[in-house]
Amino acid sequence: MASKRNAALEAMIEEATVDAYNDDEQLTGLFAMLEEHLAVPFTTTVLGMEVTMQKVDLTADSIVAICARGRHRQKIDLLDLPLPTPAPDGADWIDAYRHWAGR
Repeated sequence: MASKRNAALEAMIEEATVDAYNDDEQLTGLFAMLEEHLAVPFTTTVLGMEVTMQKVDLTADSIVAICARGRHRQKIDLLDLPLPTPAPDGADWIDAYRHWAGR
């Protein structure tokens, strides 16, 4: 079953990175898919605190989640963001990004 899941994630990565020539372009392709498919906002828990994941953002070397609690905003690496149960629509693109990053 894991091999089917890995094959599905690799197909998603291929779709996102088909025209990419290097890691930066691949990261940008994955970001575009996340931006298009991930249903935001959603609520999750970070360090025991409920936060709202508002959007994804692209930094020089990673994709981050912009999380909010009240007036406070925090960038959290998407690789480290805990997902709620049930996961939001499009969360399979987070799985694809994590697979691409080797996590």
